Amino acid sequence: MEKKKNSYQTVISLIAVVAGNFLYALTVRLFLLPAGLVTGGTTGMALTVNYLTGIPISGFVLIFNVIMLLLGYKVLGKAFASTTLASTFLYPVALELFDRTLKGVTLTDDVLLCTIFSGLGIGIALGIVIRSGASTGGMDIPPLVLKRFFRIPVSISMYAFDVCILLSQAVFRKAENILYGIVLVMIYTIVLDKMLLMGTTRTEVRIISRKSGEIRDAILKELDRGVTMLEGESGYLHNRTQMIFSVISNRELPKVERIIRGIDPESFMVVSRVSEVKGRGFSLNKKYQ
Repeated sequence: MEKKKNSYQTVISLIAVVAGNFLYALTVRLFLLPAGLVTGGTTGMALTVNYLTGIPISGFVLIFNVIMLLLGYKVLGKAFASTTLASTFLYPVALELFDRTLKGVTLTDDVLLCTIFSGLGIGIALGIVIRSGASTGGMDIPPLVLKRFFRIPVSISMYAFDVCILLSQAVFRKAENILYGIVLVMIYTIVLDKMLLMGTTRTEVRIISRKSGEIRDAILKELDRGVTMLEGESGYLHNRTQMIFSVISNRELPKVERIIRGIDPESFMVVSRVSEVKGRGFSLNKKYQ
């Protein structure tokens, strides 16, 4: 049963990697290239090389990705290389495919629209690939190599590489396109962050009330959510009190508030957003005793 489950997860991950890389290539072909926008990563390097030498963008991306794959295998190991293998070939192949089949197709000439949809498409595509447990390869690898040998933080070296790649395109792009390119990078960075947290965020609720027992029972019965009772002491009067701690889905917050206000309108409630929750009742199935 476990083997069947692992096989199913592997297939789903593979489909996600394929879909993510094809979406990335489609976004580049329909929005980024027609608008003459600049971008970071391997695609940005390919744009510069294409301008200077005429080498096709998809061809350079393929060659560079293979070189980085071999470097990653040599320095970072077989396990890392296996997560990069699919994207190494899928993205340049998809880019070449769309370049041939969609030649002459332009959805819009509005540079702002192209910037927005390029950022959305790239951010979503990268999010799909990374959430599947794979790596996009290419320019993801040099920062990891630098961290291995020189302890340079990945985020710093990645930003440094992206800045250099963006500046290299300033030679043959208008200043306006460079500015749009910076906006593009900002959009896909924000979208990528949202994608990585999507579906994992939860709401943490802490309640202090004289009727903590009733509120606890109501949450257990009406929401079927676990609660933890924390012992506390009020700061001013030093009275012993109980705090109710519970993690709920974002959609359950209004119902929790109605329950609490219905039982004790004077209760003190703190609500926080939690970026990720793992464990029984969330990432694991519930068990009832």
